[in-house]
Amino acid sequence: MRTIALFTFLTLASSGFAAEATLTESPAERSIRKAQEQIEKTPDHVPYHNSLAMAYARRARETSDVAFYKKAEDTLTRALELSPGNFESQKVQVWLMLGRHEFAHAAEAAKALNKQTPDDLTVYGYLADANAELGNYAAAIDAAQWMLNLRPGNIPGLTRAAYLRELHGDVSGAIDLMQRAYNATPFQEVEDRAWLLTQVAHLHLLSGNLEQSESYATGALDLFPGYHYALGTLAQVREAQHRFDDAVALEEQRYKASPHAENLYALAMALSLSGRTEAAQNAFANFEKAALAESSSTDNANHELVAYYNDVAGQPEKALLIATAELDRRHDIFTRDAMAWSLSQLGRYEEAEAGMRQALATGVSDARLLYHAGAIQQHLGNRTEAERLLRAAALHHSPEATAALSVMR
Repeated sequence: MRTIALFTFLTLASSGFAAEATLTESPAERSIRKAQEQIEKTPDHVPYHNSLAMAYARRARETSDVAFYKKAEDTLTRALELSPGNFESQKVQVWLMLGRHEFAHAAEAAKALNKQTPDDLTVYGYLADANAELGNYAAAIDAAQWMLNLRPGNIPGLTRAAYLRELHGDVSGAIDLMQRAYNATPFQEVEDRAWLLTQVAHLHLLSGNLEQSESYATGALDLFPGYHYALGTLAQVREAQHRFDDAVALEEQRYKASPHAENLYALAMALSLSGRTEAAQNAFANFEKAALAESSSTDNANHELVAYYNDVAGQPEKALLIATAELDRRHDIFTRDAMAWSLSQLGRYEEAEAGMRQALATGVSDARLLYHAGAIQQHLGNRTEAERLLRAAALHHSPEATAALSVMR
């Protein structure tokens, strides 16, 4: 299962996390059991069915097992049979749409619910999520601000605002909001806290602070052992540290826990960096097959597939086809980057530059985007601008940018 990211933050040393996570049931498992017990006693009580559906959706996030989505949908169907048009059931429906990456449908459904009940905090959160993923950043910011206006300091509002700050290049501001959100997160919500710690690790990695990123990613794993999101972030740290064999081990563990195409691509990249060429080629071949099989669905690995065709397979025509199809669905900065990079690999640098201007318009400081923008400027002969962008990417541990700068000197 792939989900959009909602975040939070904590101040501590990672060695203090381990003693906190000794419960045998995860938060979602406890919620599932409790809701099932309630339904057994009162089978026609709709709120219990809504709670069970949300618990299944949370379990899907914990385990990355999409089978829990089907259980959530079946439970929700029963809730709507009992109470057609139930507002809370419809909210759960939107949450499931977001989990399946049906962002356009989720945005429309959330708009309708918002019109029906204009002061519902959760609905504003769904509007923020869907619009951010579609690239409608002004609408996403407006929704997140409404959340904070309605209930200052609420955790969902803080995490959405943090994500939007990240997308707009304010990483330190994002970390500040994460800190506040984490401090308000209940102690017993172990998986929530591990997820939030993972996102803090991601933010520190984004800022180039490998030590802090490692600390928080390790802390998330201490709190929630084997957590697939944290494994992926720690693997990125290991790659930046040139500890490629360690990165492979982490990506193998992650893929075993969460066998999705984008995770297989990350494993293939780690294998390639470690010099295990034959294993990497096999992993890339399996990735391509899996990614193509889901390419036309909303929940896909198209960003990774574009990267594969451009940077590994040397087939930019295929990359452009995939990027164009994805851009028809959404206009977020990462899809715009995929499109621009594909155009550049075909030598269409002026078009690529225009696309990268749109991708960087929010001020995002993502190393891959900065490298792509710098490389395009280099091809256009704009040395000063190319060097500025490549230096920024290199500060964020982009090996490609570092290599490009060495050639320019």
